[in-house]
Amino acid sequence: MASAMSGSRTLASNAGSGTSAAERGSDSWSRPGVDFNHHHPATPTTKAARPTATYRTRNISSVIVDESPRIKNQYAAPAAAHQWDPAYDLCKETPASMFPRGNFIRLTILVIPAALGVTLQWAPARAGPDEATSRPAVRGPGTVEMAARLQRLREETDPRQNIYLNARRAAILTERIGHADSKPQELLWRFMLAKELMRAGEPDAAIDELASIERWWTDSGRPMGPQDRKRFRDQMAISMLRIAEQENCCAQHNSDSCFVPIQGGGIHNLERGSRGAIRHLTDALNEDPDDLAALWLLNFAYMTLGEYPQHVPEQWLIPEQVFESEYDLGRFYDVSGPLGLDVISLAGGSIMEDFDRDGLLDIMASSWGLSDQLRYFRNNGDGTFTDRTTQAGLLGIVGGLNMTHADYNNDGYPDVLVLRGAWWGEAGRHPNSLLRNNGDGTFEDVTVAAHVLSLHPTQTAAWGDYNNDGWIDLFIGNESSPKWPHPCELFHNNGDGTFTERAAELGIAHVGFVKGVAFGDYNNDGLPDLYLSVLRGPNILFRNDGPKQAGARAGPGDATPWGFTDVTSAAGVSKPTGSFPTWFWDFNNDGWLDILAFGYAWSSVGDVVADLLGRPHRGERPWLYRNNGDGTFTDISRTAGLDRLVLAMGANFGDLDNDGFLDFYAATGEPDYRAVIPNLMFRNAGDERFQDVTTSGGFGNIQKGHGVAFGDIDNDGDQDLHVVMGGAYSGDRYQNLLFKNPGGSNHWLTLQLEGVQTNRAAIGARIRVRLRTDRGDRDIHLVVSTGGSFGCSSLQQEIGLGLADSIGSVSITWPTTGKTQVFENVAMDRAFLVRENEPELVPLQRRRFDLPTVGVPGNPPG
Repeated sequence: MASAMSGSRTLASNAGSGTSAAERGSDSWSRPGVDFNHHHPATPTTKAARPTATYRTRNISSVIVDESPRIKNQYAAPAAAHQWDPAYDLCKETPASMFPRGNFIRLTILVIPAALGVTLQWAPARAGPDEATSRPAVRGPGTVEMAARLQRLREETDPRQNIYLNARRAAILTERIGHADSKPQELLWRFMLAKELMRAGEPDAAIDELASIERWWTDSGRPMGPQDRKRFRDQMAISMLRIAEQENCCAQHNSDSCFVPIQGGGIHNLERGSRGAIRHLTDALNEDPDDLAALWLLNFAYMTLGEYPQHVPEQWLIPEQVFESEYDLGRFYDVSGPLGLDVISLAGGSIMEDFDRDGLLDIMASSWGLSDQLRYFRNNGDGTFTDRTTQAGLLGIVGGLNMTHADYNNDGYPDVLVLRGAWWGEAGRHPNSLLRNNGDGTFEDVTVAAHVLSLHPTQTAAWGDYNNDGWIDLFIGNESSPKWPHPCELFHNNGDGTFTERAAELGIAHVGFVKGVAFGDYNNDGLPDLYLSVLRGPNILFRNDGPKQAGARAGPGDATPWGFTDVTSAAGVSKPTGSFPTWFWDFNNDGWLDILAFGYAWSSVGDVVADLLGRPHRGERPWLYRNNGDGTFTDISRTAGLDRLVLAMGANFGDLDNDGFLDFYAATGEPDYRAVIPNLMFRNAGDERFQDVTTSGGFGNIQKGHGVAFGDIDNDGDQDLHVVMGGAYSGDRYQNLLFKNPGGSNHWLTLQLEGVQTNRAAIGARIRVRLRTDRGDRDIHLVVSTGGSFGCSSLQQEIGLGLADSIGSVSITWPTTGKTQVFENVAMDRAFLVRENEPELVPLQRRRFDLPTVGVPGNPPG
């Protein structure tokens, strides 16, 4: 559940002109006490001078621009492939019995041509937040070309194909309601309109439509059936909760907002939304006490008013114990507001990386809206960030549900791949973007020039040097359906700035609804293997068999015949059958890579609540596969404490407490606005067990989380956490988060690896740190990567050492040569550069600084 920060009734009242306040980006979105225009990216973005609770609520990525749909789309398949079918859209939530003389087939025939046969004009795109005060970089020809492509796609996208263009869909329905042929048709369209208005961030307007339907039923003297009442109440309750959120969590946003259990500044000052929701949810539970979604939302509504648990009716009280943590990790606070990183966005990707090689981790964030600008924030090294989106030449690079980065041309500067089209079916035939880092603070889209242009719906990709030739290759997992196959792609790096697609030749052109991919050498033979997480089918493990000709060695750009084998069954890693994010990691430090795959399909908020209460459910849990060291794996989720529903979309891992064992953060949710469930953090206890530390660490934000990145953003030796928030529907926007690590007493080591024969970023290099402790020696094992499949952590390795007495040795195994370098007597609590074949570590002088905590509890107000 997230915010569009929109004023009441603007969509409905502006329908005649074909524009909404959101699409115009106008000040009609404003609410009293909210500053929409404070952000000036040409200067360091701090909020020290702002009045209390006036965080940004609109910026470049929160302006929805829905231009004139021209229906014919040269990039997408014909509209018939994914027509908006109101019959299907309503059959799950609004049966014909809700409407008098309910011949549903007849109504559907009326709705499809009448409600959708309209073309509207929409507002042009607005400039970015720094355009007025910054001189834009001269964009390269590739960027100009891609921006034009994306603009055409924006203009041509048909809201009948894309169910997430809710403002446009609402405007179409508003236009047609006045031309309804009958009262049943009008009521049907009004209920559809209420749903679209709420999804577009207009809950007041949605309630108006629902109230008009209710008045008709009351005046007619005809009672609603039980299922109709349930759907009606559900819609009213969630619309009221959306009002509560907009008026409090967003208009009066602070660092406590939306974190459960809600306390302190998170308690709502304006009560009408939550009070209204409580009325409808109470009615729903009186009629159906087993409605677990309503049960959860009722407890949540009371919580927003500071009345949980004492005022929740006993029979519907969710016990406080479900929020308790198993370990006190220390409180992490969201400091995105003071840093100016609290971009309002939809679902998107996150990257934390040093893009300009100044020793400071920067932030890149995407948002999947067709007009949502990619954002690039430069770390100034003094507790401030500067939005360099314009100066970096990125204007017009919009959309993208996920991103991943690597140094594909070995020039020492990380490049970025933006992934598009996921969840849209045939309407998702959008190009990805390969953004080359020019090393001068600018990027250029080289998708076409590098020969990686393809038009398949996707959100997941992984970089890996599959043939160990020193040039990083790219695997993209695409989303297929039974009718529309989209094979996965492997782009072989030719070593000259271009790629060649070779997936079919290598035997890895899998056709499935792929939601996560990862490279990792699970059998320790020196070759990166490949794991695919599939939402609608079994997961796949491809073993890298190397060159088909014995003794052949790959050289730069070499296309030596190579082979992969599907070993899923033998390895025992096909589940869960409906999974989402995934990764390889060595969670138990035994030197063998393990696999974590998160279940997702068939789960809902009701299933999550059932799981919390110990009741049966149909949801999919995570599967933690421990590597047995013999080519097989064993699922240990139950004994590891992960036998529970997580509903993760984005996820990543890191070592938050620097104890030498990898923890993970799960960014949770689903498009349904009722999915008001907390994001989760799990601490690795070091004994093949994980502990839920969500509440003690302050991670339980109930907004929908997506891209997750770990990294030491303030150079103080511990990892901080960046999360892109926001949902799928056009009104489901929320501030991105940056969690500041409170630190601790454990030691640390930061290593920046640089390949020479190996790819420059050293992706795939293996690290072993041997520690001397009072209990004897122990090893920590890591592999250089960006982490999980949805969100990208820094490629520098930030290694927790626990309470070690000293470091005995650091061993680096370089994948291209297979050689291992060993460094002894390495100092703790320091950062070093490790260059392949160089005999000594190079100390790095990193600027340590404090992150501002303005507005954080116990600190001065914002």
